[in-house]
Amino acid sequence: MCNPEPRSSTLSVGQRRNACRSPARSVRRGAHRLYSVLSLRLHVPLPPVTSSRAGSELQSTPIPSLQSNHCCCPILPVKRYSRRYDRNRSRRYVQALVDVTVFPHDFAWGAATAAYQIEGGWNMDGRGPSVWDTFCHAKGGVFEDHTGDVACNSYQLWEEDLKCIQQLGLTHYRLSISWSRLLPDGTTNHVNPKGVAYYNKVIDDLIACGVTPMITLYHMDLPQALQDLGGWSSTEIADIFESYARFCFKTFGDRVKLWITLNEPYVCAKLGHEDGTFAPGIKDPGISVYLAGHNMLRAHAKAWHTYNTHFRPLQAGQVSLALNSDWAEPLHPGCPKDAAATERYKDFSLGWFACPVFCTGDYPESMRARIQSRSLDLGCKQGSRLPRFSKDEPSPLGTADFFALNYYTSRKVKDLNDGSKKSELSFVGDQGAEGVVDPSWPICGVHWLAVVPDGLRKLLKYIKETYTSLPIYITENGFSQMGPVQIEDADRCQFYQDTLQEVGKAISQDRVNVKGYFAWSLLDNFEWNHGYSVRFGLFHVDFSTPELKRIIYRSGREYAAVIRKQRSQTKPRSI
Repeated sequence: MCNPEPRSSTLSVGQRRNACRSPARSVRRGAHRLYSVLSLRLHVPLPPVTSSRAGSELQSTPIPSLQSNHCCCPILPVKRYSRRYDRNRSRRYVQALVDVTVFPHDFAWGAATAAYQIEGGWNMDGRGPSVWDTFCHAKGGVFEDHTGDVACNSYQLWEEDLKCIQQLGLTHYRLSISWSRLLPDGTTNHVNPKGVAYYNKVIDDLIACGVTPMITLYHMDLPQALQDLGGWSSTEIADIFESYARFCFKTFGDRVKLWITLNEPYVCAKLGHEDGTFAPGIKDPGISVYLAGHNMLRAHAKAWHTYNTHFRPLQAGQVSLALNSDWAEPLHPGCPKDAAATERYKDFSLGWFACPVFCTGDYPESMRARIQSRSLDLGCKQGSRLPRFSKDEPSPLGTADFFALNYYTSRKVKDLNDGSKKSELSFVGDQGAEGVVDPSWPICGVHWLAVVPDGLRKLLKYIKETYTSLPIYITENGFSQMGPVQIEDADRCQFYQDTLQEVGKAISQDRVNVKGYFAWSLLDNFEWNHGYSVRFGLFHVDFSTPELKRIIYRSGREYAAVIRKQRSQTKPRSI
């Protein structure tokens, strides 16, 4: 029998700390304590920093009202991320914590964004609506009914974004194309020339500044016109996506050499078609999730083969898809059921898309067997709910020139085969596993985001040993902030230092071929169903003013310093 789940005090760290303060000070901090309790133990913001005028002004930003989140992960008592160095220590000392010499001289230092999250201009210059426009305008699905109608207004303020990129000294910048800005109805029957001009300018400006663009073709924002035809549940969507990808390769491929076809197909399928918490908001447990995921893989495979056949010989670029994954370990290491559940958890998340592309050309055997068995047990008339790849279509096997990884957090996994989900038609029931947050892990901002930097190193090594020795780009990784804005974000600084140390160990000790790191995100932006209540940016965006001023966080300054140091110390030697 497995051990019971770990427990800890019902008081958060913030509450225990506040209980020891003087009554007067406790009164002053009362609102922050209440915020911590109501927000499911979200961390208490750092004390105000008054050393800079901008920072002290922003400390007065009102705490946003709270809304229950949409994450299904159980919440165990947790602690906030801890600063392990003194604020007053010199920046030179802090930077020395990251050994930049382990990173290759051509390492890609980047930051990432996505079109719907930053561009705004939702109905400007011929752009068609996307599923996220529809989802947000329907009300009720996003924190305080926030929308991406304006967001960071990067469609009109691109030059300001470029200044931020230059200030950081980035070598690479990952952005996505708004499919409906380029092709308003989703097809090449109607091309929007103003959309083409916008992305041409962005690409040209980046290259003129010595920054390499990495372009994502699809980052959650399917044109609504295609959703009306069935969206990712439609068989025809794969050919439509291939035509869109072909258009982008032809239009921008002479300058763009790094392509991502799809961002996080797991999230799009699971949250968008199973849970209904992301656009398009479909709740069809155990059915649409697999159909959407399958058609996204078909679309990716077709796009990669098109590039490989028609564009690679002249353009010499590389194409992949960005897969998100937690690192996972058994909740009780000595429990065989939890150990088996952990392997299923990995297969149903990362393996779902990595196995067809990097290993076998098909889904993990455990995934196919579980869904087949449960489909029969639950009396599904159509047989297995997990589709099969057709021999008449391009195979997904080998359709990636590098591994693109989005990593944010880790989970401890427990077996669910004896739980309430056993008789339910659902993805979680098929998986038979549940990921929980270890109470020893600190939390940043949103309750699901446990801070586990060494989980990234373990995941990188696992990918190398399980899937591929191809180069790996960490295409997203970040640390969130909620409540009052903290320009002097010491916790996030510590996070980036810890994380880059772990990446360095993966390179130098585990011999993982990590080629780049992209921080999420360049800017505070529209964070999907959290709206603007969660901030990941290296630059703060003041959404309370029309100017949407960009102000660099301390973490942005320190990230820039690490980049400068690495580039100055690892320049290729002349022969």
